[in-house]
Amino acid sequence: QVQLVESGGGLVHPGGSLRLSCAASGTGFYFATMGWYRQTPGKQRELVASITNCGSANYADSVKGRFTISRDNAKNTLYLQMKNLNPENTAVYYCNSQPTPLAWGQGTRVTVSA
Repeated sequence: QVQLVESGGGLVHPGGSLRLSCAASGTGFYFATMGWYRQTPGKQRELVASITNCGSANYADSVKGRFTISRDNAKNTLYLQMKNLNPENTAVYYCNSQPTPLAWGQGTRVTVSA
């Protein structure tokens, strides 16, 4: 069974940067398309970015040019580099397989505030 552990969130000022990490245990990470999702109170979880096992990435329009998803298959780790953050990026960020998520981890909270 795959377990996902997100980290790297925190408080950042507008215009700042953060790098999120997702450590995946268990087998199957190498073959999976993985994604970063985020959720804010009262809203459904949304897909922010995804990356295939070969490294082909896709992004939501709202983060294109500012967020970069990457993965290290040897380390079973997924990353999300976020730059030029704004308050609308405040959310709890989760990683999971895409399009069919597995069990969700605890997420990592990102707060963008002056």
